[in-house]
Amino acid sequence: MNRAETELVKDYNLEAGRVLFTQKCDFMISAASYEQLPETNLPEIAFAGRSNVGKSSLLNRLTGHKNIARTSNTPGRTQQINFFNLGEKLILTDLPGYGYAKAQRSVVDKWTLLVNSYIKGRAQLRRVCLLIDSRHGIKSTDLEAMSLMDSAAIVYQVIFTKCDKVKREELKNKLESTYQLLSKHVAAHPSIMVTSSFKLQGIEELRATLSELTIR
Repeated sequence: MNRAETELVKDYNLEAGRVLFTQKCDFMISAASYEQLPETNLPEIAFAGRSNVGKSSLLNRLTGHKNIARTSNTPGRTQQINFFNLGEKLILTDLPGYGYAKAQRSVVDKWTLLVNSYIKGRAQLRRVCLLIDSRHGIKSTDLEAMSLMDSAAIVYQVIFTKCDKVKREELKNKLESTYQLLSKHVAAHPSIMVTSSFKLQGIEELRATLSELTIR
């Protein structure tokens, strides 16, 4: 494929992503148990990450809604799996944040069981977007989540968030070390996406990538 053809494909994908994410996005349900998960034949994309990594902010930017997912400065606010229907084309799920040290052990155990059951038992789950704070990189709790998805053979893609808060050289170093780490994980998608919900960096590209997963 020559450069002109590559640019044409890129433009097509960007437009497909734009069109998809201009569709109406409706909140469906907050599931507190596996039995409450909604029955649907639509492909699903889950957003996972440490508490306060920016999942809700990213979902709001992707869908163009200010409050489709509630944001909070309080870590651990999301305690259920929140489902959103994007134009009857795609289901977006906001998973409970992990790694919040102040959460009660019983609450953490409940989150863990719910998320594990969802990831291992959801046939329509196409990909997990694993959000990583650009300032901190991958932590031990992220590695635990990666191991879970490796064992479940669920493809996950690392999405760096808050890249506007990191200097360019530091971000470059974190990307290089993360690429090396991902090469050792069987279910990890080979590419990393870099985003900033505040400055809209990488949002169009992420929309384009996710739109490709709607093809059934």
